[in-house]
Amino acid sequence: MKTRKVDVAVIGAGTAGMGAYRAAREHTDNLVLIEGGHYGTTCARVGCMPSKLLIAAAEAAHHAAHTQQFGVKVSGIEVDGKAVMERVRRERDRFVGFVLESVEGFDENHKLIGHASFEDDHTLLVKDPSGNRETVKVIADRIVIATGSRPTYPDMFLEAGDRLLINDDLFELETLPESVVVFGPGVIGLELGQALSRLGVKVKVFGRGGALATLRDPEIRAYAEAAFNEEFYLDADAKVKIIRRKGEAVEVVYANKSGEEITESFDYLLAATGRRPNVDKLNLKNTSLQLDERGVPVFNHYTLQANPGHIFVAGDANNELTLLHEAADEGRIAGTNAGHYPDVRSGLRRTPLGIVFTEPQIANIGLSLQEVENCAKHCYAVGEVSFEDQGRSRVMGKNKGLLKVYGEQGTGLLLGAEMFGPAAEHIGHLLSWAVQQRMTVAQILEMPFYHPVIEEGVRTALRDLNAKLHIGPEMVERCMDCGPGA
Repeated sequence: MKTRKVDVAVIGAGTAGMGAYRAAREHTDNLVLIEGGHYGTTCARVGCMPSKLLIAAAEAAHHAAHTQQFGVKVSGIEVDGKAVMERVRRERDRFVGFVLESVEGFDENHKLIGHASFEDDHTLLVKDPSGNRETVKVIADRIVIATGSRPTYPDMFLEAGDRLLINDDLFELETLPESVVVFGPGVIGLELGQALSRLGVKVKVFGRGGALATLRDPEIRAYAEAAFNEEFYLDADAKVKIIRRKGEAVEVVYANKSGEEITESFDYLLAATGRRPNVDKLNLKNTSLQLDERGVPVFNHYTLQANPGHIFVAGDANNELTLLHEAADEGRIAGTNAGHYPDVRSGLRRTPLGIVFTEPQIANIGLSLQEVENCAKHCYAVGEVSFEDQGRSRVMGKNKGLLKVYGEQGTGLLLGAEMFGPAAEHIGHLLSWAVQQRMTVAQILEMPFYHPVIEEGVRTALRDLNAKLHIGPEMVERCMDCGPGA
């Protein structure tokens, strides 16, 4: 067995792992980046990029079929499922190629292919999955765990046999299926479910417990559920009794919203019921790491340091904020701290920002309503706006949605926001920047707002909030100072 001694070992070459490697390399050239699978991030291969490619095709089809309100008639719309999926894979492969180019720039002496597992707190056994190369023992002063995550689903889904898909599999289909039942109305399930529906696939989405994507505000969640049901069947708290493989399909027996028992067949079952951190095969039992009830190392949010302190956990592996920009930040923080350990410092943690690319879109900014209630107790107020009559939104025929903004009594600080509505990906950025800059609601209202734009809806919500914080004037119904529909 070959033995290798290094200052820093990074396990996993995804977004967090590559960030950790680059940051650690600024402090030492004696390090190793261990990858057990294919190079290329989850985002590029099976996550954000291929899903957005599918969504883009779906939006093109949907908007072409809904031009009547503008007095424009479009006929003969045809979705070529094979061409759709070919473009998804072709462009996906380009994005993966960009990642591979980055990896190719890494020092070859630093790259090690194989599955890593702990022998003790400082020792890793790296086994070649093909069995063609000998196992390497890596003895590291510091270690960064950045092993990512993978889809997880209940055992009952296995009854679907080869009709069971996860998002990784979906993008490999040669053409679009006729029908899909989606389990899990989270971010992945809603994005892919709506996209497939808009591309002509018969879709039903089942959830459990009433949760819907990242929405926490009960009123916005109910509004969104009703809006999605106008396009496809969605039951966020479904009663599913049986899943079974039958013929060339998967059969699902469930109680519909009226309580009637329904038996329905679908080409595929898409499992979108969450992801689990890839730490279960690292043999963490051989370490003195402190683990939580899920078997994930306990770590410091600001330093990514675990206990013992020479080990750091970054990205999806820590199961905290499973988003690419968070993984990149965490990798950089963990790698920097591993590089100049024992000098461990807090890194920059940005204001939480989450976006769901459904239509209307969903955005979560800063503190949720529940978090505001917990930290501000009763010393807060909520401002809101509906986009149904908002000027620019009505002009574009995208006038569905709600925005709520949360502010602190006394200070007037904007604490957070939640939105289901048009251009949420852009509005979410503006509001998250304001929260991170610790701007008051009054200060934000001093910023310029053009007319007519969707952002005027943000101003309306902030004016409502300012009035409820007893800082600004009372709201004026249909105020024309800024133009009609503002």
